[in-house]
Amino acid sequence: MTYSQPPADLDETHNPWQTLSSEVKYQNPWIRVREDQIINPKGGPGVYGVVSMKNKAIGIVPLDPEGNTWLVGQYRYALNEYCWEIPMGGGPVELDVLESARRELREETGLLAARWTRIARLHTSNSVTDEEGFVFLAEDLTQSEWEPEETEDLRLWKLPLAQAVELVMADRITDAISVAGLLKAERVLAARNGAQPPAQAT
Repeated sequence: MTYSQPPADLDETHNPWQTLSSEVKYQNPWIRVREDQIINPKGGPGVYGVVSMKNKAIGIVPLDPEGNTWLVGQYRYALNEYCWEIPMGGGPVELDVLESARRELREETGLLAARWTRIARLHTSNSVTDEEGFVFLAEDLTQSEWEPEETEDLRLWKLPLAQAVELVMADRITDAISVAGLLKAERVLAARNGAQPPAQAT
């Protein structure tokens, strides 16, 4: 059923799924995979696999006074594909997300930021994983030491934010957090400057 807006009596806290049992099938320091025996919303039995992340996903859109941002390039093992992304990484669930964002920005770009604005909270693939992500806009930048992790073979690309958004629209940036972060940053900056946001294709 289609509504012009959510119905007034909709209870968004109601969970129509019933979990009968849950078993961890695999885990490592980063993820846990479990299999749940469930009753689905229509009353039928089934199996649901869930990938639980042991970190929160953190993304950062750094921005200098000239409107430039930084992308990080690396080969993504799971995709078997080279990707350009905003600086990003994982932060321990017990750690404040801003503290994790500061660390990730320094490690991946060598940048420090004096001004931070949280611009997005998102779920990366909410049908299979409970991963929660946060994106920050980082401004008032200074350059420090670049500290990539041992597993990272990174390249940095400094470019105008508008060009990064064009890469999103051309599907040259496909990482979900990067897409959401760059588009949200563009909107936030447009609102801050009193400008009309870019028209969206229909």
